Amino acid sequence: MIIPPARRKIRRSTRIGLNLTAMIDVVFLLLVYFMVATDFTKGEEVYKLDLPMRTGAINADPFELDDMPLVILVRSNGTGVNDLVIGLEGPYPELSDPVALAQMLRERKITETNPNGIFQIDHPIFIAPLPQARWDHVIEVFNAPVLAGYTNIRFQSPSS
Repeated sequence: MIIPPARRKIRRSTRIGLNLTAMIDVVFLLLVYFMVATDFTKGEEVYKLDLPMRTGAINADPFELDDMPLVILVRSNGTGVNDLVIGLEGPYPELSDPVALAQMLRERKITETNPNGIFQIDHPIFIAPLPQARWDHVIEVFNAPVLAGYTNIRFQSPSS
């Protein structure tokens, strides 16, 4: 039996959906509430700082770092006078002669004739003797920065 087209029931597929009108209304109400309730003037306020009064030279470099000490390691390879090895922490060459150490330090000292040096006259210099170092070698290395004109020279605890 054929059913005429006018009497046929047409089933439509039902789609489940959300009514977003209420949610959009709530979002706009929250937006208006936060715009009215927020105080924007605090972010534009000027804050007072207690800065120390500047005295003396104003041309000091504000980005100048603290002086890292120059550490000179003293090692003896034997019992002879010429068995001395001088190592410097950092990008410096290894030396075997206190006179060469004094010359290297003199070349790197800031003076009127050498304004491009890297060490002030009072730059901290630490002499660090290794456990096998002979004390006559340590004293010779101590005398090298003294001969180069530095004033802040100390011994560091022996390290391994």
